[in-house]
Amino acid sequence: MGFFVVEDHILNTASGLVNQAYLDQVWENALLKITAALRTHTAYCTEASLMLDVKKLILLFSETLRSYGYHVDPVHNLLLEIQEHYNEILMKHCVQTFRRIFDDDSYHPIEVATQEEYQKVVAIFPFRDEVLEKAPFPKKFPFSRFVPGIFDEVKGFIRECLKFSEDLNVSQTEVEDMVRKATNLLLTRTLGGCLSSLIKKPNVGLLQLIQITINTNYLEDASVQLVFYSRWCGDSHHVAKLQGRTMFKDARKDAEDQIYEQLKAKIGEFLELAHYDWLLVEPEGQASNYMMDLIAFLNNVFQAFTNLPDKVAQTACMTACQHLATSLLNILTSEDVKFISIGALQQFNLDVIQCEQFASSEPVKGFKEGVLQMFFVELRQLLDLFMAEDWSTYFHDHGKESSRYLRVNPSLALLLLEKVREADKKKNIFSSLKQKERDKKKLQETVLKQLRQLVA
Repeated sequence: MGFFVVEDHILNTASGLVNQAYLDQVWENALLKITAALRTHTAYCTEASLMLDVKKLILLFSETLRSYGYHVDPVHNLLLEIQEHYNEILMKHCVQTFRRIFDDDSYHPIEVATQEEYQKVVAIFPFRDEVLEKAPFPKKFPFSRFVPGIFDEVKGFIRECLKFSEDLNVSQTEVEDMVRKATNLLLTRTLGGCLSSLIKKPNVGLLQLIQITINTNYLEDASVQLVFYSRWCGDSHHVAKLQGRTMFKDARKDAEDQIYEQLKAKIGEFLELAHYDWLLVEPEGQASNYMMDLIAFLNNVFQAFTNLPDKVAQTACMTACQHLATSLLNILTSEDVKFISIGALQQFNLDVIQCEQFASSEPVKGFKEGVLQMFFVELRQLLDLFMAEDWSTYFHDHGKESSRYLRVNPSLALLLLEKVREADKKKNIFSSLKQKERDKKKLQETVLKQLRQLVA
C-alpha cells in the first residue's frame, strides 16, 4: 500500500517522473495479483474470527487507496465473495453445535421448578402460554431442551452474519438478502441435514421421535421470530420471509413416518412373544399375557401423543390398529400353523376382544364412533363364524351387503377350516369317532366342498 501512496505523491508533486497511465497500469497489474492471492489464501481459512480480522485489513487497504483515487471495486467484490465463505465457516461450526445439542437432549419436556428457571427458558425462546404461566411449580414446557438451544444458535448465526456486513458500504436491501439467503441455507441444508440424521439414527426410540415431532412444530412456529430478530439486529424495517421454515415440515414428516414404522415394529416385537397351543381343548378364560402387555404399551404410547397434532396421533393410532389386525390374521393363516382347534380359536378370540376394547376406548381423540373397531371387523366376523359354526347363514347370505359375515372371504374361510379339520384329526387319531363327531366331520366335508365351489 505504501508504494502506491508514494507513487501518487510523486505523480502530484514531481512533474514528469511518472504519469497517470503508467500508475494505472501498475495498479491494475498489482490489483490482479492482490485479489488472486487473497482469494486463494482466504479459501483455506477455517476460523470465523480470523476472517473478520482479514476483512478489516482488506477494508483498511481498499478505503485508504480509494482516498488516493485508485480503483478498488474489485477488492470490494472480493469481500462479497469472502463473505460467502465466512458464512460457510459459520455453518460448519453450527453443524457441530447442532449435533451436540441433539446429543445432550433428554427428549423429555423441559421441567422448571422456579420462576427464575422459567424466565431463563422464555428469555431464549419466544414461547407464551397463559395456562402454563398460571400453573403451579414445578411445570413443564411442551418441548425439550433442544428447542431453545437450536433457536438460540440460529440467532447467534444471524448476529455473526451481520458482523461481516458492517462497514461494507452495501445497501440495507443487500444486507437483508444476504441474511435471508444465509439463514435459509442454515435451516434447509445444515439444520435440516442434522435433523434428518437424528431422525434416522437406529437408537432413537419411539418416545424420542414423538418429542422431536413436537419440537419441530414449535421451531417452525418460532421461525417467524427470526425474521424480526434479523430486522432488529440489522436496524431494518423489512426482511424477506424465510423459506427455510418449510424444512421443519419436511423433518416433521420424516419423524412422523418413523413413528409409524417404529410403532409397527414394536407391535411386531410383542407378537413375536405370542405362543398359542393350537390343539387347546378349552380356552384359558383370559387373554394372553403378551396381548395384555401389548395393550398396556399402546395405552402408554398414545398418552405421550397429547402434544402432537390430532392428525398425526390419529394416523398413528389407525396404523397401530390396522397393523395389529393384519398381523393377528397372518398368525391364523401362517403356513407354520398346520392345525387350529376350536378351543385355540376361542383363546385367540379373547386376545382379539382386548384389541377391540382398546379400539373402542378412544386412545386418541377425534375419531368417529366405530372407526378403529372397523380394522378388526374381518377378524371378528371370521371368529364368530367359526365359533358359532354358522355356515348355513354364511352360505345363504354370501354376496349380500346385509350379510353378517360380509368381510369373510371364502378362500380365507376354506384355509382356516382345513386347519380346524387337521386339528380334529389329531384329536381323534387314537380313538373311534362317536356319532356326534362323525356328523361334525361330515358337516365339515360338506362345508369344505361348498367353500371350494365359491373359491373356484
